Amino acid sequence: MIPLSKFKMNLKNLKKVDILMFISILLITMFGILNIYLAKKVSTGGMIFPLKQSLFFVGAIILLYFVLAIDYSIIKAFTPIFYWTSIALLVLVLIIGSTINGAQGWIRLGPLSFQPAELAKIATVMMMGKKLEDMDGEINNLKNFLVLAFYAIIPAGLIVIQPDMGMTMVLFFMVLGVFFIGGLDKRIILGGLGALIVGIVLVWNSGLIQDYQKRRITSFRNPETDTSGSGYHLRQSLIAIGSGGFFGTLDSLANDGTGGYASQYVPEIQTDFIFSQICQQWGTFGAICLLALYGLLISRMINIARTAKDLFGTILTTGMIAYFLFAIWQNIGMTIGLMPITGITLPLVSYGGSSLATTILSLGLVLNIGMRRKKLNF
Repeated sequence: MIPLSKFKMNLKNLKKVDILMFISILLITMFGILNIYLAKKVSTGGMIFPLKQSLFFVGAIILLYFVLAIDYSIIKAFTPIFYWTSIALLVLVLIIGSTINGAQGWIRLGPLSFQPAELAKIATVMMMGKKLEDMDGEINNLKNFLVLAFYAIIPAGLIVIQPDMGMTMVLFFMVLGVFFIGGLDKRIILGGLGALIVGIVLVWNSGLIQDYQKRRITSFRNPETDTSGSGYHLRQSLIAIGSGGFFGTLDSLANDGTGGYASQYVPEIQTDFIFSQICQQWGTFGAICLLALYGLLISRMINIARTAKDLFGTILTTGMIAYFLFAIWQNIGMTIGLMPITGITLPLVSYGGSSLATTILSLGLVLNIGMRRKKLNF
């Protein structure tokens, strides 16, 4: 147990918090909650979505204090417990989990639901960072590489079984970022990409993915072929985005009860397709502002990764950078027809309590690493 005295915030350390990164987290999340509200205000019970997201946000910010108060080296010592707990939850979800959008990946706790894969992706990066640090960074040693791969394959395999290809892709690119920044031989990385392609082909033809899920994923190539079926999501998303112009329509802000086109016709508008809502309401200008905030957040994380006092800090921060880069590219890409449609949400913006909470707390660890990037001299 960690004594409560350890959670007393040191004012000297508090002043070292990367304020630009912290502000960007707050602004992106609040903008997300606003758009969840605008997207669902005309629906029955629509207020429940922004209300629950706000509660998770407040709860995550409160927990963020405890993450920042304690030196992350202490948290690092608990990484194995954190990792194996997440693995146990991934096994449990396959036994008692609820199925949403074809994936048995959620554990219901009364009115709330929790996605263990969100926890597992962070725990996996933490475990790899700790092990790599224990190996003195010798990632190209075959034994060391196989150990790291072992810790990555376990959660990936359990997530594939659900099946949740979106989360599997997220975890893969986070691990890829860790291997790249850890100095893994580029030939091995290319081999890993080849193995991913083979793995996708095998899973695609294994029967785990249903035909309707396949059609939804491949519909981005030509949504016009089935505008009422598999291509419906993308078709409606493109109409909503195109109608926003440069400054947006702001029709969801009106009190006429009609809302905007996106809120009425784009499926999964509060989660997977929240970017369509943003583009329609706020236009290209709003999208640029959001991407600018993401750019600020990622740039601050890159700075922390470069100046971290240990390899664990660098690896963990790199994993979060890889997550944001891939998730933003994939989510926005699928709403405009450049990427396959998957269940990857827009970080800090899309509705989802477990995703929001784990992302904010993970970013809290990155802030913690930034606060303690230099060893104290007594």
